[in-house]
Amino acid sequence: MKIAVIGATGMVGTQILKVLAENSFPITELMLVASEKSVGKELAFGGSNHAIISMEDTISRAPHIAIFSAGGERSIEFANRFVEAGTTVIDNSSAFRMDADKKLIVPEINASELTKEDKIIANPNCSTIQMVLALSEIHKQYGIKRLVISTYQSITGTGVKAVKQMENERNELKGEMAYPYPIDKNCLPHGGDFQEDGYTSEEIKLVNETHKIFNDDSIGITATVVRVPVVGGHSESLNVETKKPFEVSDIRKIVADTQGVILQDNPDMNVYPMPKYTEGRNEVFVGRIRRDHSVENGLNMWVVADNLRKGAATNAVQIAEYLVENKLV
Repeated sequence: MKIAVIGATGMVGTQILKVLAENSFPITELMLVASEKSVGKELAFGGSNHAIISMEDTISRAPHIAIFSAGGERSIEFANRFVEAGTTVIDNSSAFRMDADKKLIVPEINASELTKEDKIIANPNCSTIQMVLALSEIHKQYGIKRLVISTYQSITGTGVKAVKQMENERNELKGEMAYPYPIDKNCLPHGGDFQEDGYTSEEIKLVNETHKIFNDDSIGITATVVRVPVVGGHSESLNVETKKPFEVSDIRKIVADTQGVILQDNPDMNVYPMPKYTEGRNEVFVGRIRRDHSVENGLNMWVVADNLRKGAATNAVQIAEYLVENKLV
């Protein structure tokens, strides 16, 4: 299988290569693309070095699958050119997520919707992926009526510039700012760009992408995104109102049995998910499951995952694996 990774030197691209190697993905030829100034430099993969090549060279080699993680502008500019060359594109940016003719895929939930005709497949936003996976079986069995989301998102979701900002602040150094304020020892209720209604683009993604993945626009959803000085992963406090009554013990069992989810929920022993311990893991971790007594059929839960792994790289590689296993490429 000929595989291209677009944005191979970035934070997500680096993780894509790690997951491909860890999962022993069947690669016959690996093509690595980064910035033009990186062409000719080498990256190690599978025991050998691979030279970074240009986008044009990669298109001409017609990879079977191209995994894009180089930002929306690059995806818009080049994804369709790969498709014209016969390539199936898995895109990590927001460029195609809400296109009516593009599928938004979390493999454990809706990979079965994919066909050979799906040539550009969208990877959801990192915070959406972990949330919908944690909620997917609950929604199937009880129906979600309303969802109130508060996220506590790692600076790695912003990128290397944000990581450098925090490192500079901790070392009392001046440098380029990724955020309008200091991030170390601080929390910024500001994820993405502010819209006219006061919500941010990251908050709107959580609403729209959840509706699309669950194929259910009836769910009432509101979100607040907060950037925190953490590098290991995103955390989410979810307040869920279901259509049908439930027992908390049944919810715990449903969550524990959900593919790709690990239940960590034993308050008596101080067991609950934390981003410090999810870094580098491919699973979604869920804990603090308890009834919300303020509303009928109310539920609270805490969801944590490595945003560079399941929130981006792992999900993309899982899509590629599904395509190969089901002979869709």
